[in-house]
Amino acid sequence: MKYDFVVVGANGMQGKIASRDLLENGYSVLLCAIDDFGLDSLLEHKRSGLALINLKEPEKTKRVLKKSGAKIVVNCAIDDFNLVVTEICLELGLHYIDLGSWETMTYSQLALHEKFKEKNILALIGSGSTPGITNVMLRHIKPSFDTIHTVHVGFAWNSNMPVFVPPFSLDAIAYEFTNKAKVFENGKYIERKPQECPFQYEYKGIGKQTTWYADHMEHFTFYELLKDMGIKNIAVCSSFPDHSREAIQTLINLGFTKYKKSGDSHEIKVNGVAIDIMNFSEEVLRRIPIPENYKEKENLWLKVWGTKNGQDKFVEMDALAETLPGWEDATCNVDTGMPVSIMAQMMFNDVIKETGVLAPEFVVPPEPFFAELAKRQIWIYKNGRKINGALALKTESKLPNISVSQ
Repeated sequence: MKYDFVVVGANGMQGKIASRDLLENGYSVLLCAIDDFGLDSLLEHKRSGLALINLKEPEKTKRVLKKSGAKIVVNCAIDDFNLVVTEICLELGLHYIDLGSWETMTYSQLALHEKFKEKNILALIGSGSTPGITNVMLRHIKPSFDTIHTVHVGFAWNSNMPVFVPPFSLDAIAYEFTNKAKVFENGKYIERKPQECPFQYEYKGIGKQTTWYADHMEHFTFYELLKDMGIKNIAVCSSFPDHSREAIQTLINLGFTKYKKSGDSHEIKVNGVAIDIMNFSEEVLRRIPIPENYKEKENLWLKVWGTKNGQDKFVEMDALAETLPGWEDATCNVDTGMPVSIMAQMMFNDVIKETGVLAPEFVVPPEPFFAELAKRQIWIYKNGRKINGALALKTESKLPNISVSQ
């Protein structure tokens, strides 16, 4: 069977969400993962298939992707493997999209820009929530400024119960909790501890929360977008409810994360068998059931300061998402898995036609993207006013519901 999409890391939280969204919009999807844990419902779909892969074995992975017949690879695996999958797609001439990574990985991918252009293919990096939705919000408001000097961006979330539900990626969050963040201050990149964040906002739909700096890729792609507009300050932030932050910090303090960067080893031996600490912890956590009636809400926010016609100007944008009926196991993570599916569909249907290695703020058209988010009950606000509500739902999104391949 020829597939429309390959989803790598399909057994993870975001992989499941993206795969289901693609399938429910009429596309065929080859689910690729190291095992089939939690994939039963997706495999019941007549347009899905399964291939077991290990990204530590790139040659075998390459054969699977080539045989799939797909022209787009949606990478939802942990970001340690982003460059590996990007390079495979470049070699095979496949379009690529992922959820983003840290500075070194981002620059390694961006270095392939000209090679992707030569092959007339696109690698769209950082296409989930933040990075992702927030990047498109920045693209949306950029034309309303003459200059932009400061951008703050981040996320805040909470739940209706003070219980710990495992995050979509302990690997990524442990990195953000334990490593200094790059912050663009007064025109220079400097490192700050997460806890050194000086501003504490009240977030729409969430309220006040402790805010930390986070080491994301937005610092670097936002700068490239705004470097000719006078940008001087860029900060990326994360905000967790106390019960979740404390649980994650406890896991870190007890040594259950031992965050690794590519090439590092944090293994222990149990009865002579080497086990990676992070892999062990994530395997245990993903088996913890979500409590009945548990719900989450998340705010993805963007604050921009600059000038227009010589006058100071400020614009605030928010994206609000929450646990959706029928998607309870996804919690508010729908705002990460669904955007990468939407952008992949835009690539498939030539709504996005650019080539190279690019972030969403350079290529994703905001209005049809926001309209697709509205269909999934992810609401976009500009200065407190919803801009993708009922009227936006009536607009032409240019995304057909049924794919063209058989």
